[in-house]
Amino acid sequence: MFKFHQVKHIFEILDKMRCLRKRSTVSFLGVLVIFLLFMNLYIEDSYVLEGDKQLIRETSTHQLNSERYVHTFKDLSNFSGAINVTYRYLASTPLQRKRFLTIGLSSVKRKKGNYLLETIKSIFEQSSYEELKEISVVVHLADFNSSWREVMVQDITQKFAHHIIAGRLIVIHAPEEYYPILDGLKRNYNDPEDRVKFRSKQNVDYAFLLNFCANTSDYYVMLEDDVRCSKNFLTAIKKVITSLEGTYWVTLEFSKLGYIGKLYHSHDLPRLAHFLLMFYQEMPCDWLLTHFRGLLAQKNVIRFKPSLFQHMGYYSSYKGTENKLKDDDFEEESPDIPDNPPASLYTNMNVFENYEASKAYSSVDEYFWGKSPSTGDSFVIVFENPIVIKKIKVSTGTEDRQNDILHHGVLDVGENVILFKHSRQCDTYVRLGEFKNGNFEMSAVNQKIPFDIQCMRIYVTKTQKEWLIIKSISIWTS
Repeated sequence: MFKFHQVKHIFEILDKMRCLRKRSTVSFLGVLVIFLLFMNLYIEDSYVLEGDKQLIRETSTHQLNSERYVHTFKDLSNFSGAINVTYRYLASTPLQRKRFLTIGLSSVKRKKGNYLLETIKSIFEQSSYEELKEISVVVHLADFNSSWREVMVQDITQKFAHHIIAGRLIVIHAPEEYYPILDGLKRNYNDPEDRVKFRSKQNVDYAFLLNFCANTSDYYVMLEDDVRCSKNFLTAIKKVITSLEGTYWVTLEFSKLGYIGKLYHSHDLPRLAHFLLMFYQEMPCDWLLTHFRGLLAQKNVIRFKPSLFQHMGYYSSYKGTENKLKDDDFEEESPDIPDNPPASLYTNMNVFENYEASKAYSSVDEYFWGKSPSTGDSFVIVFENPIVIKKIKVSTGTEDRQNDILHHGVLDVGENVILFKHSRQCDTYVRLGEFKNGNFEMSAVNQKIPFDIQCMRIYVTKTQKEWLIIKSISIWTS
């Protein structure tokens, strides 16, 4: 039991935290949640699923409030531990080794249509032989109808037997006895009772799936059971992860729809599983995922384009209603993902707000924005190691700010890194060419430059009154 002065002290600290984050979109309640979740103040370090189920039953008819959260998180402190569920293995062979990526699918019986087999087929067909060695697919057949599960397992084993034998396809089921109550839940957002039950169970379905996948790979991507994949999506994901090395992130998004294509570090899965289970009746899964990202201090969405996964189902798993949602950023053929090797970025331009230089070099949908550049201003990339470049592509301006381009500038590459005015530069540069209509693109760079490149420089050759957006800098290495 908390003593009064202890509770008072906690809220004094939380009030200070709230003041420090006036501009944050995370609510006071969110700050309270993350504080209690990760600081574990005055909390015992234990977790028993039966106790959780009882606690969830007790909270199911109450509105969420700060006082209730205090006691709830006191009992659910060890969010890094596994949830104690005994899974039924419906189709599997022992996982021989940890993979790079686990792809998680949860599926239930639909009133109309069934896309699960096509989704699994797309995952495997769109992966190369080498990529297949680095993935595992876990399918949670989450429907309580045993007859439907038996039919689905038979279909899956007939069509994908070799993938099951190879240990890259596992089919599981979490028994109904482990689920919290699903009837008589709060009708948040005035949803009808059957919809509340559907989405609440779906949250628990995913929680148990995440819990199972926590130790199967380094990374985990969440898909729905009616999805089509881009060719060589794993290679694209690996390139994006590499380009973000040294950057803190919780969730990377490879689709803009719902919870399709959301990528996580596997070490975060236990906490995410507990989080979904804890708030299973509060809101839909994709909303909870957004809150989880914010609570772990990733303020902005990090979304990659083009999208690697597309929704293909026509009928929803809820009541068989029509669902025609499509991701118009999806490209089915292998996207030409740049390598963008690790580098430091420097500029002497006047940067607008938080549109810093690094955003132009990112694989996600961000950009650099500087105020009117002058003659002699530069934007320099210094690579961690000398590289051989095959292709360079630089785009400036955006669709809604088409005049914020580099009107007069050139692109140089250099060698021999030195320290110059508190930044690193190269002391020797070779000019590759001029920007045309705000863009620069050159192939076969390695055939034109006789040395390994250590720097790349965008150099302004004439002052302009317009501001400058560098939308993307893409580099392909040999």
